[in-house]
Amino acid sequence: MVLQRIFRTVTSRAKGHRDAMPLMPVCFVGAGPGDPDLLTIKALKALQEADVIIHDRLVSAGVLALAGHQARLVDVGKEGFGPSTPQAHIDALNVKYARQGLRVVRLKGGDCTIFGRLDEEIEALEEAGLPFHIVPGITAASAAVAGIGQSLTRRGRNASARIITGHDMKGFADQDWRALAQHGEVTAIYMGKKAARFIQGRLLMHGAAPDTPVTVVENASRGDQRVLASTLADLPATLDAQALNGPALLLYGLAPRDVADHPVLAREVS
Repeated sequence: MVLQRIFRTVTSRAKGHRDAMPLMPVCFVGAGPGDPDLLTIKALKALQEADVIIHDRLVSAGVLALAGHQARLVDVGKEGFGPSTPQAHIDALNVKYARQGLRVVRLKGGDCTIFGRLDEEIEALEEAGLPFHIVPGITAASAAVAGIGQSLTRRGRNASARIITGHDMKGFADQDWRALAQHGEVTAIYMGKKAARFIQGRLLMHGAAPDTPVTVVENASRGDQRVLASTLADLPATLDAQALNGPALLLYGLAPRDVADHPVLAREVS
């Protein structure tokens, strides 16, 4: 009986200690487009202090190498039209490790607020009563236009720029094609490789000029970055002729700046 009372007392105290354990906020971090030098200082600090880093497939090895030696790396990669970790499982992992009082970094490629399913994961944390905060990163569109010596907006050309996805949960994503087809429009299209022929057809159907420039930037900002200059008419053929294995972003309405005047760009443009 004495041993039983001691066991109950110790167990009760241990449970009370766990209940009182401060919960660290889950930190959603934008890993940027791949070049580790493009990480923010805040993102770097989060990686070095993390106990667990739950990361996407698109996060580069160079970025992961900056994690603290104590961090456990958990790969929850997703691939469009390919193998992927169920979203519910990712949500459960975030909750599981946060409830243990660990410093959890949910590391997403680019900027975690753009096409990163951020709201779904936040809602799962809120339902579990867990705190969070967000560290934004450089999105692929910014890195891609920098890689071709351009900008997304320009006075006299376009007063706005769009960021759209090539596919969503239902398949190829429909957009306001009539607006996109207007002369001078600039659009950064994420996840557009496999949707290229669909995008081309919709834009041409709504009056887009066949010679509208479209630039494909693969592995933006990374050492193996590739730039393919094309037009709307030739876009599917351009992609079919190249073995694009990395993440690629389509810059509709933009051509690479004249490479003859820019030797660095000339080395990168195919």
